[in-house]
Amino acid sequence: MTSDISGSDAFHATLHSLRVWDTPLPVFDAEAAPAEPLPLFRAWFVHAAKAGQLEPHTMSLATVDADGRPDVRTLMLHDADARGWHFATHATSAKGRQLAGHPDAALGFYWPTVARQIRVRGRVTACGPEESRADLAVRSRGALAAALTGRQSEVLGSAEELAEASAAAWERAGAEPDAPAPTWTRYVLDATEVEFFQGDPMRRHTRLRYLRTPAGAWTRELLWP
Repeated sequence: MTSDISGSDAFHATLHSLRVWDTPLPVFDAEAAPAEPLPLFRAWFVHAAKAGQLEPHTMSLATVDADGRPDVRTLMLHDADARGWHFATHATSAKGRQLAGHPDAALGFYWPTVARQIRVRGRVTACGPEESRADLAVRSRGALAAALTGRQSEVLGSAEELAEASAAAWERAGAEPDAPAPTWTRYVLDATEVEFFQGDPMRRHTRLRYLRTPAGAWTRELLWP
């Protein structure tokens, strides 16, 4: 009990001691933003990387399951182009199954180094086998080994079971760099809404939201922070 109390005290003391955005931050002129969100996303992405943001290509993917319950996890961005925001996973994983049942999803990027967030909402489409194989072909041996290990989101019997399957997958990935991983799938989120958030030390944050009309054009609007 004493250790629990001590742990709780340490947690709350640490939590309440933390501060954000106590350093100079970039200025975002929303009036000068481009007519569409993709160029701004790419510019902010490059800026965050050059500013020292670690792993700016990591993002949160939010989906809903068959019962309508939300789910979220962190994964990597593979591209952002005119088609949308690209990522990949096993079609048999929890997120793959959820996307098959409910293809509407959301992405979240947070780059604390520059106090910027980007939120993306839209419908996700699975790419075909050829594009999915090409996605895996350009990645590292470790990525291929992880894909070959498979069984993502299934219940694991023991750490030893994982170690054995992973070792076999690493060996195969080295011997067969083009080894197929049939369930590996590339996905594209076709955005209908993209929000850019720039933090401000005075809490006068700038929020610019792009909304796509049924005709495919983009409109822009500022939001209260």
